[in-house]
Amino acid sequence: MNSESIVLDDLSFVSELCGANDYNLNVLGNLLGTRVFCLGNELSVESEDPNTRELFSALVKAIVTSISDGMPATPDLIIALHAELTPLGDGVGAPWSENGSKSACEDFFDLCIQIPGGGAKVFPRSRGQGLYLRGLATHDLTFSVGPAGTGKTYLAMAWALRELLSKSKRKMILTRPIVEAGESLGFLPGDLVQKINPYLRPLYDAMESLIPLETLRKMEESRAIEVAPLAYMRGRSLSNCVIILDEAQNTTKEQMKMFLTRLGENSKAIVTGDITQIDLPKRIESGLVHALQVLEGIDDIFINRLDARDVVRSRLVRKIIEAYEKE
Repeated sequence: MNSESIVLDDLSFVSELCGANDYNLNVLGNLLGTRVFCLGNELSVESEDPNTRELFSALVKAIVTSISDGMPATPDLIIALHAELTPLGDGVGAPWSENGSKSACEDFFDLCIQIPGGGAKVFPRSRGQGLYLRGLATHDLTFSVGPAGTGKTYLAMAWALRELLSKSKRKMILTRPIVEAGESLGFLPGDLVQKINPYLRPLYDAMESLIPLETLRKMEESRAIEVAPLAYMRGRSLSNCVIILDEAQNTTKEQMKMFLTRLGENSKAIVTGDITQIDLPKRIESGLVHALQVLEGIDDIFINRLDARDVVRSRLVRKIIEAYEKE
């Protein structure tokens, strides 16, 4: 059987690329559909398909580049790079060029989010997530719609934190509709922030995984981060901010229109939601569903649709979502 080999001069790269107990090599082998092995400082793949051998070389080079740039060679990164290098809808045997692979990898690394003071970079783990990050970079209003586990909220928070901590934006505003309380929070104990915090917990979970807790507390104390129920947004004009509307599938048409018209100068809005999990009464149309229909043709608005292929939470979650999609 034909093989392709790459010799790595730096032994530390070999160790990290192989992973504990050669776990990363097993991931590579599963992705390529063939055996990948290491002898000394030489990585090899066995395959009769020249495209598979070329893809193996491109993947190894991309992983080495990521290690050099301070991004650990995790299984998730390897899977993401494979998705970036493999033509959409085709298998490993699909034709692709060396120049094409270089361009894809350069684009992939450009999309990675480095949060100031936040440690490791955040990278897209699927093609859909890569399109999502491109949309955030180029549009003032981005919709991201998809099932649980596709990274809608996590990537929105990573992008917003980078903008805030790099001083590109003065403030981050987090909001969502409070369907369970009918937008009336008066009966809950505490001040406004304490009342809405339980509903915004997924956003805080994402922030706490991205930046040190001390940094988060300082931003809260300086009011660089603001939380607000959607109903409290009426009448405001938000300039030089990043505004994240989470769980947007539970907005009404009126609430969605009100939110979208709050955007002021130099502000960006990110709207996330899952249209399969609408909690509104059946007689009320989802503002997210309506907005996607009405705003579809506007060039300045980016609509990102994620599906089961973009689920990164776990393989089991992906299988569950695929099963429900087939129902």
